[in-house]
Amino acid sequence: MASDDTPSLDEIRRVLTELPGPDLEAATAAAQREASLLKPQGSLGRLEEMVQWLATWQGKMPPELTHPRIAVFAGAHGIAARGVSAYPPDVTRQMVQAFLDGHAAVNQLAEAADADLRIYEMDLDHPTADFTTGPAMDEASCATAMAYGMMAVEPGLHLLCLGEMGIGNTTSAAALACALFGGEAADWVGPGTGVDAEGLAHKAAVVAAGLAANPAARTDPFEALRCLGGQELAAIAGAVIAARLARVPVVLDGFVCTAAAAVLFKADPKALDHCIVAHCSAEPGHARLLRAMGKRPLFDLDMRLGEASGAALAIPVLRSALACHLGMGTFAQAGVSGRGA
Repeated sequence: MASDDTPSLDEIRRVLTELPGPDLEAATAAAQREASLLKPQGSLGRLEEMVQWLATWQGKMPPELTHPRIAVFAGAHGIAARGVSAYPPDVTRQMVQAFLDGHAAVNQLAEAADADLRIYEMDLDHPTADFTTGPAMDEASCATAMAYGMMAVEPGLHLLCLGEMGIGNTTSAAALACALFGGEAADWVGPGTGVDAEGLAHKAAVVAAGLAANPAARTDPFEALRCLGGQELAAIAGAVIAARLARVPVVLDGFVCTAAAAVLFKADPKALDHCIVAHCSAEPGHARLLRAMGKRPLFDLDMRLGEASGAALAIPVLRSALACHLGMGTFAQAGVSGRGA
């Protein structure tokens, strides 16, 4: 990082140019084993793709999935004071305590998936600025949050599932997506925690005001993150980068999480090749965002909770895919005639 130990966005941009590519040898080995398994080729659909994806980005065959981590980043948004959520800003801190006490949905899903759950509390005592009056963060704050997110990736992880918590962050995500991919504010806003039609119109107006107050957000993806994002969104983007450097595949959660990662996609379309999206959120902007990024989610269960709930559900699906890949016999082992025999 910088000589004074304060990270900068230019350093983040530089790191993004140094990301490792796919391990083609591991990918080939996984594909060759898949082709030999005792089933018609392609009959397990996307389960077959998942194993090759794991091998490609872990850089080894066979891949492993005994140490998955679920990382939930929580941030406070100044924009929440504008009444963009059905819940007051204090709920962010209260939900963090619920996570720590084991009472939230993600706690149950993490236990069911036998996954390591970590809660990363950003600076909740100092919310980001109200982006309708200027940038949400200065450069140092944004880059520091990204660097903090990078610390969620430790040696020995096989998978990183990312999620967030922050009252007001669907408004921030909508503004960020609009800056990155264009369109009108109304194209990207949704009910979030459950606002009504009047609340939805208010959210759209707030997003439009934020875009008008931050013209630089449309010029550069990292400026968009700085001006319109939140500390937890920046941390998610940092975690995605660190996971790539460490060869840890990533599962993204819903709308907010995907919007945070989309910053990297706009900077380099290959920056998210090691990421899959767990589910399509019921938040309407998510489907639009996934189309813009060319990402196909694993499932669609009308979820919109956040807190990595959808990402956690992907773990047993991935484990099932890997179990088939490693445990099934081959045509040769079973003495069964292969295709065309």
